[in-house]
Amino acid sequence: MRLFLLAAVSAVALSTTALAADPPNQPQAGKPMYGDWGVDLTAGDKTVSPGANFDKYANGAWAARTQIPPDQGSAGVGYDVYNRSQDQLRTLIETAEPSTQIGALYKSFIDEAKVEAVDDKPLKADLAKVAAIKTKADFAVAMGAAQGGFGSGVFSLDIYPDAKNPEINTLYIGQAGLGMPDRDYYLTDGFKPQREAYLAYVTRALKMAGYPDPAKSAADVLAFETKIAKVSWEVAERRDIDKTYNPTTVAELNTYAPFPWSPYLAAAGMPGLTKMVLGEKTAVRDIAKVYDETPLDTLKAWQTFNVVSETSPYLSKRFVDSRFEYIKVLTGQSALRPRWKRGVQLVDGSLGEVVGQTYVAKYFPPSSKAQMVELIANLKTAMAARIQKAPWMSPATKTEALAKLSKMQVMVGYPDKWRDYSGLKLDVNDLYGNVAASRKFEWAYTLSDLGKPVDHGKWGMTPQTVNAYNGGLENKIVFPAGILQAPYFDPNADPAVNYGAIGAVIGHEISHGFDDQGRKIDATGKLRDWWTPEDAKRFDAQADVLGKQYDAYEPVPGSHINGKLTMGENIADLAGLQVALDAYHASLGGKPAPVIGGLTGDQRLFLAFAQSWQEKARDDSLKQQMASDPHAPSSFRVVGPTRNVDAWYDAFGVKPGDTYYLPPEARSRVW
Repeated sequence: MRLFLLAAVSAVALSTTALAADPPNQPQAGKPMYGDWGVDLTAGDKTVSPGANFDKYANGAWAARTQIPPDQGSAGVGYDVYNRSQDQLRTLIETAEPSTQIGALYKSFIDEAKVEAVDDKPLKADLAKVAAIKTKADFAVAMGAAQGGFGSGVFSLDIYPDAKNPEINTLYIGQAGLGMPDRDYYLTDGFKPQREAYLAYVTRALKMAGYPDPAKSAADVLAFETKIAKVSWEVAERRDIDKTYNPTTVAELNTYAPFPWSPYLAAAGMPGLTKMVLGEKTAVRDIAKVYDETPLDTLKAWQTFNVVSETSPYLSKRFVDSRFEYIKVLTGQSALRPRWKRGVQLVDGSLGEVVGQTYVAKYFPPSSKAQMVELIANLKTAMAARIQKAPWMSPATKTEALAKLSKMQVMVGYPDKWRDYSGLKLDVNDLYGNVAASRKFEWAYTLSDLGKPVDHGKWGMTPQTVNAYNGGLENKIVFPAGILQAPYFDPNADPAVNYGAIGAVIGHEISHGFDDQGRKIDATGKLRDWWTPEDAKRFDAQADVLGKQYDAYEPVPGSHINGKLTMGENIADLAGLQVALDAYHASLGGKPAPVIGGLTGDQRLFLAFAQSWQEKARDDSLKQQMASDPHAPSSFRVVGPTRNVDAWYDAFGVKPGDTYYLPPEARSRVW
């Protein structure tokens, strides 16, 4: 599943080519110009030319006047829309009766006095289970059982469509076991402060759990995770769908990576399972060896910490605060989010489609869905034309690509069939028990797909999610209602604005089917090479041009973007923008775009695109993103794509000598 992953996006942006000092029809500061959302003429930095830094040209003044809230790692349009959605959900959740699932879960969380009085009593039973483990074999069984409860495992277990038989769901086993965001946090000097904060957090957690020498045990835990980190694959390598598809059997796995696989899988709810797919193959083998060589006492301390850490948000203030001391160093935020926000997030994550039914009824009119369906159809048509005109693509590959595009399923707003939560029992007086029941319920729901035909009607996001995704192995694109609100999408906005904002999002998700990994999957969702060797080489050459550009970007001094890690998202950003531009031009029906407020249609579209990525982030948050996230920081999701689009140069008069000018032959033509 490839996400759009919003870091930020805002009301849209600016004035004329050179950002005139007093553009015509200038609105009052902060007041939208077109309808409810349009071009914010106050957001851009008039001292910066478009070619010097298009993000600052579009968003610089906004960034200068914006303060990041203390409980956020960043500020921007993505957070604005998310926070608006949380406010909307709050009105639905807080009024729910305690007898309902929503009311019971939320009220059990929001009753802080009761949580304080209970303190760690519910936790003790789970910690006692860990303490009672006598052997490594028993510990493996406990890790399997933790899939539906509290605690961690050294392997990940996920159920997805089989990449070579995408109509059937199968088990994928991969690397896991790390408490910090990525292996680099353990292995590089750049994350030493975060590593020290993590060690202190593990120490505090073990002290709370009653360990006699928590500092020593915490050091053992960190050493254990560091050994796992050393044999784990880098996050960029984990993107390669060819490398992470390794079918195997339990018998073969017992030989390749000795571990009590059958008892482990049985405890996870999969007794008798014989076939699965290995993800990070050598990492799974080497982690099994690390596990075998690690003393049981260290494993128990590690699991004790995981149980404490996972349950801390639902325990008393001393646990919440201990965890936040680490989060502060990890993200740079200085304040904990208000309790109501954390409660809404818990309900949203646990009862997503229950909340979603009420959400779409109140906030997502049928007219918005109809307009979005039309926009998506226009973008698919534009992508088809782009494929047909691609000079580097042979007729045979074009035929396959067009077949895939034509069969790409589109889902908008909410699923056709709602999920049944009737089996989840919740108690208004038992927060810890509610979270435990929800985890067990979710894992049972996941397990219900194993070995069965893929249900293409299921969604991987809730309707209220402010995001979108491409389900590659199902060849479908999904746009939840949450993202279909201003400034991403506004039925009353100027068409250039909608094409620049939500149009680029739509194009992004469509294009994921043809990025460096999506292109390996055919129209049926099957992992299959449908490219001629010559076309594949030409694609890779153009992708490499883009990758090298991103390698050079340095959002934080000393920290560069990883062009290989972000390749798929960068391709989708570039292609999505180009497809949105093509679709906008086609929508004009051969007529010239109107000039509004001194802005041409193309200028409004590019500025809408730029301000849809409006974001200001803390350095620690950016460093975490660049280490573990396949999405580039937002400022370079503006600069990176635009400088490869010929029409951007024409729209803003970008010339040789400008910082981000690229000669035509140096621009990536990947799509």
